[in-house]
Order: sequence, then C-alpha cells, then structure tokens
Amino acid sequence: MTTISLRHARVRYGPLEALHGVTVAAAGPSLTVLLGRNGSGRTTALRALAGTVRLSAGAVVWDGVDVTRMPAHERARRGLCLVPERQAVFGSLTVRENLELASRSYGIALDAYPPLEPLLGRRAGTLSGGEQRMLALSRALLARASVVLVDEPAQGMSPPVAARTYELLSGLDACVVVAEQRLPPGLRGRAAVVHELRRGAVVFSGEAGEHESRAARRSASRPSA
Repeated sequence: MTTISLRHARVRYGPLEALHGVTVAAAGPSLTVLLGRNGSGRTTALRALAGTVRLSAGAVVWDGVDVTRMPAHERARRGLCLVPERQAVFGSLTVRENLELASRSYGIALDAYPPLEPLLGRRAGTLSGGEQRMLALSRALLARASVVLVDEPAQGMSPPVAARTYELLSGLDACVVVAEQRLPPGLRGRAAVVHELRRGAVVFSGEAGEHESRAARRSASRPSA
C-alpha cells in the first residue's frame, strides 16, 4: 500500500501563511479529496505534497520516508504525478506529441477519452478547457505513477465526461489525491476519504458519506427565510 501525508505542514507566501499546521493523509489504491473553497489551502496542500511549494514547517512523508527536502523532479522520477489546474499540457505540441511524452503506446488514453482521437494532430493550446483536461489526465493515466495528484480534475468537462473521469481515477492502482471546491457527484456512495480545509486549516477528515451527512444536517438546521 502506498501512503503519502502532510504532517503539521505550514506554507508561507511572503508574509502570509497559507497552511496552518495541516495534517492530512492519503493511502492507495484509493481516492482522497482535499475539499475547500478558493483560498482554503487545498491547492497549496496538493502542491506541498508534490514538492512544488516549500514547507516553512512540518513534513511530507511518503511510504514512511520523510521527503520534505526532496525536490519536485525527484519525486516525479520516483513515481509521483502532478496534474495542476493550469498549464497542465504543452500548448505548442500536438495532442499526439503530448501523449508520446508520457508513452509511445498511448492506446489506453484514447480508450479512456475517445474524443481525443480525432484531435491527435491538433496543437494542445487550441483545445477547449475540457479537452485540455482530458489530455492532461490521459498523460497521468499513461504515467503509471504510484501517487497521482490532480487539481480540479473535471474542470470544464461535461457531466458525463466528469463522471467518467472519476471512474478512471477511482480505478487506478495508485494513491490518488484530488483537490476540489465541492464534493463531486461521481464520488457519492464511493469509498473516498475527504479532508475539508478552511482558511488553511483542516475542519473535517472522514469518509465521503460522513461528510455528505454532516453537510445535510447543517443545511437542515439553517433557519428558512
């Protein structure tokens, strides 16, 4: 089983602290969601796991080993794949060239996202936002990484493609961590762990179903207008 975690992690951007001693853990093969609104710290937590932002305190632990000082490129070489929210594809390269950077044999990517096949000769920068997300996630599928980190996987996708995306991520033989603003419909009823962040701190950790029940109780307790 692959595990990765932040332990009492703090991240600063200049004078501002984005994470205030955050502890979250993910294990695979399974899916973990870092949930929160913009400014909650969910993207910073994901990037801290990947090593693209530096901790000011705390640790990143991967399979029991402290990798806090390991640079991002070394984490990638050892099997960690990050799909950021923006600039996740090489815009000047074609769809085919983007896929070939991950693997010369990219048939499984086209099986996962058939709409990409007629776009193989197009430059990635000319694709729609949803098409670029499909391409970025296809490259993650081809990477066969042991840890897959994705910021807003279904951004710009139609509901059916978004549901398909979460099926693919849930089926990976990897520790998958996604950052989302709200719990995706495709995860309801699935065995997923949720860590909800608010203003740089964890306010909930538990199963997705438990989070849904908690949110429903809060909604029911609000006074009607």
